[in-house]
Amino acid sequence: MPLAIVRQNITNMQVDAIVNPTNREMVGYSGIDFAVHEKAGEKLLAECRKKAPLLSGEAKITKGYALAAKHVIHVLSPVWQGGTEGEYAALKEPYGAALACAASHRCRTVAVPLIASGNNGYPKDKVLSLAMAAIGDFLLNHEMTVFLCVFDAKSYALSQKLFSEIRALIDGDEVEAHMAEEYPPKEAVFRSCTCDVMPMQAPCMAPVPHKEKSTKVSRSLEDYVKSTDKSFAQKLFELIDAKGMTDVACYKKANVDKKTFSKIKCKPDTYRPSKQTAVAFAIALELSLDETQALLSSAGLVLSESFVFDKIILYFIQKGNYNIFEINEALFAFDQVLLGSF
Repeated sequence: MPLAIVRQNITNMQVDAIVNPTNREMVGYSGIDFAVHEKAGEKLLAECRKKAPLLSGEAKITKGYALAAKHVIHVLSPVWQGGTEGEYAALKEPYGAALACAASHRCRTVAVPLIASGNNGYPKDKVLSLAMAAIGDFLLNHEMTVFLCVFDAKSYALSQKLFSEIRALIDGDEVEAHMAEEYPPKEAVFRSCTCDVMPMQAPCMAPVPHKEKSTKVSRSLEDYVKSTDKSFAQKLFELIDAKGMTDVACYKKANVDKKTFSKIKCKPDTYRPSKQTAVAFAIALELSLDETQALLSSAGLVLSESFVFDKIILYFIQKGNYNIFEINEALFAFDQVLLGSF
């Protein structure tokens, strides 16, 4: 863990392995396959010819040669047949095969492309979410860092409905209206006066008097420090227990790597998370908006309506959608930092 989306040419990725969608002959026929062979050099082609043919569901590993990556994992890229021939299941297959191959060769960092998003015709509003779902399923049971490489905006598209809703939320008053409904402003407390009023005239209302707050400090600074609320880590572990989750299940669902989670456990009183990591745990634990704000406040953080990132998170929490990969897909589409730790 975790899974990160990056805007990068996969042939430039300095990782243990890159995934190359190809054909049965493994000869660099077009698209990513052609780019990989062109950069790796003739030695890659020679090795591929020895290992061909490549069958559906298979993954074959070669050296990276002139590439920045140490290895290339070759998989057969499916072709869109109209949506009625099991294409979506077929698209998950090469990701699973490639990552299983990477794990068996002890690759810790892997870069994968959006398979079949080009000439093979898969709908561009589906390939990113399908890729993230397939990779996410694999990572629930494996420790690995996977970079999903998106070369440019032409290779994917966010669902038009989702994009439109988030765009309207960012540009308009949707969040403000929802927040006003869920958290109405506290009305001033009034009482009726006993003064005379004209017939049909509303009674005079005056605010309830209140005592002036004393400015005198009754406790020392040391006392205030000692009475500090629970730390982020303490609240996090309480929530994990309350939800009946294991530590491993929680940090994997949060798209957080094992190293980061170890820091939280080892330094519970001093660890202070980034906002994207804190929110990631709130999403993993499926916290309500109030619970999310409470967890964030323990780290000196808050979700507000002043930032695009925050508005997108508010949108998904209010919709009850806690799929971190779908949230990251939306964040990526709007050029925001992704949830998790990287």
